[in-house]
Amino acid sequence: MNWSSVEPCASVMQNMSSEISQPFDLIISGATIVAPHNREKGRWTVEVADVGISNKKIAAIGALNQSEAKSKIQARGLTLLPGAIDTQVHFRDPGFPEKEDLVSGSRAALMGGVTTFFDMPNTKPPTLTALDVADKVSRAQNKCWVNYAFYIGASPSNIDKLAELENHRNVCGVKIFMGSSTGNLIIGSDENLERVVSKLTRPFAVHAEDNPRLSERRRIVEQAPGQVEMHPDWRDVETALIATKKIVALAEKYSKHAHILHISTAEEIDFFRVHRNGHVTFEVTPQHLTLVAPECYAKLGTLAQMNPPIRDKRHYEAIWTAVRDGLATTIGSDHAPHTLAEKKQIYPKSPSGMPGVQTLLPVMLDHVHNNRLSLARLVELTSYNPAQLFRLNSKGSIQIGKDADFALVDLNAEKTITNSWIESRCKWTPFDGYKVHGWVVATIVGGHISMRDGEIIGSPMGSPALRT
Repeated sequence: MNWSSVEPCASVMQNMSSEISQPFDLIISGATIVAPHNREKGRWTVEVADVGISNKKIAAIGALNQSEAKSKIQARGLTLLPGAIDTQVHFRDPGFPEKEDLVSGSRAALMGGVTTFFDMPNTKPPTLTALDVADKVSRAQNKCWVNYAFYIGASPSNIDKLAELENHRNVCGVKIFMGSSTGNLIIGSDENLERVVSKLTRPFAVHAEDNPRLSERRRIVEQAPGQVEMHPDWRDVETALIATKKIVALAEKYSKHAHILHISTAEEIDFFRVHRNGHVTFEVTPQHLTLVAPECYAKLGTLAQMNPPIRDKRHYEAIWTAVRDGLATTIGSDHAPHTLAEKKQIYPKSPSGMPGVQTLLPVMLDHVHNNRLSLARLVELTSYNPAQLFRLNSKGSIQIGKDADFALVDLNAEKTITNSWIESRCKWTPFDGYKVHGWVVATIVGGHISMRDGEIIGSPMGSPALRT
């Protein structure tokens, strides 16, 4: 994009409401926007319009060519999306600065058009108390490049306080680990799991793998060191399905809302089709929509290792069907970086997880280009639905009064994702060398252009993502 077109606009505002402050802080001119139109009936508009921004909010949408603004972006030929809300990242802060911290993770998010992230609690120490949340907020304030909120981890030590903790102003929700993954934050017993679910009032996020079955089956991979392609055999379909059925039963029993993360099996998706009763929603990841076993393990080795695993084509196709037919609710990156030295350990000593926040939109835009989903469906999964589910009423769509958080994308750009482009401290991606159609050319946070043409500019503008 020719950024010389970002310049002061001296024209006079006409035909605008007197309630709108003059001048606009920013006008994004001539972009194609994807905005709700009678969204409850599944309708979206995709049209060319100008967007006027004042005081960090969307103040006007329409023909603003005669309007005054402090600065203006000529975005003709580009597409303006609401900034993505990544509801599952592991920024490893505090405890693991060699992998990631909130600053480096937020820079990665910014580069990829993600304007809000929800950070997971399996840090060191884990996020279990109000003081732990306050510590994370202090690490984020005036340092994060995008907006932020934090999960509280469910633990036997804080069950009786979860109802209070989930309503902390900087908490997006409670996270339940049913199976062991990175870290040791886990609700192990059925009794404690039921106690947790019974106390919650807001949607809660779940890592659904059955820990007893994981423990029992670990011998499968310990007896075959170095064979990462066996990861889906250890963490098999039944491991996921047992846990998913268990948490859905509890959600139905207590009339709670479980949001199950990174669904990876056709069997779980078949189960969800029967249990579409308002007590459960689920997330899928770009990795499970793009990588397929066993090819990914042959090509990437332990870099393709994550929990739950990348599985074969049957599961890949089932997940895509859930995306296309509206069953899946959100797409989250499950950004979970480790150093290359850690990942190069002999499996199963190698840790599970991969970076993903920066590649979420580029990878999914490529799927849009290849007609696997529509642009409107992508906006639903990455912006609108996360905001609705977690009650971020000021975010998630391009509407007057909403926060001015945007990803400006070039749907026609052909780019190659490379490790050198990655802002995450781990400096690698499983998509290194992956060619995509569609690229984020600018990210706007609170009405401020914070990234343009691959360059992070200005100062950090991230703020708490609060329920309204």
